[in-house]
Amino acid sequence: MIEIEGVRPSAEIRADLAAEGRPVLLAFSCGKDALAAWLAMRADGITVIPYYLYYVPGLHFIEDSLDRFERLFDTTIARYPHPSLYRWLNNLVFQPPERCAIIEAAQLPTPTYEQMLTLIRSDLNLPADTWVADGVRAADSIVRRASIKTHGPAKRRSGKVSAIWDWRKAEVLDRIAAAGIALPVDYEWFGRSFDGIDYRFIEPLSRHAPEDYRRVLDWFPLAELELMRHAV
Repeated sequence: MIEIEGVRPSAEIRADLAAEGRPVLLAFSCGKDALAAWLAMRADGITVIPYYLYYVPGLHFIEDSLDRFERLFDTTIARYPHPSLYRWLNNLVFQPPERCAIIEAAQLPTPTYEQMLTLIRSDLNLPADTWVADGVRAADSIVRRASIKTHGPAKRRSGKVSAIWDWRKAEVLDRIAAAGIALPVDYEWFGRSFDGIDYRFIEPLSRHAPEDYRRVLDWFPLAELELMRHAV
């Protein structure tokens, strides 16, 4: 465990959440840290309500992972569009000229994370002050450690809480292994959970899941340029 002077251990924070006796939302990316946070909160008696923000709608490998976790935890995982999807579309990322005018005419919103959380709480009929947990850890980077030291792992104003902020990677993997849960295929293909449409994700997707690769191109036709650019 990592210790930061003046910052309460995550075990104490989870105990407080459990004592409140209310459900806690979980930003579930299918990644190892979010999965470990889910396991930790569940072990402490917290009712976890997970949600997933998709970057590209309808990717089969994502849906397969979400379906598996739903069965494992006997819990529905709500799906919502990620703010990045709106941002990419509105910024015409990987869009051919003939689509630009259509996208601009659509006047799609560009919601913030905070706005999305407000909508998610409302859609799930949860109180506006429902906590939203994540798997952010201080050991991930100097920036995250500094943020946790400065602002703390539980921020009442935003309602965000980092449920395993003081865990190291080994603790995360040990907890997942103890539960007998395999990491999603993302880690085999990308080395991390899927969260972009650049070469790191597009190239492996084109080899391992060509149908999903074509699905990405349905939304972002010029993403294929990522493969061409690296082939030169």
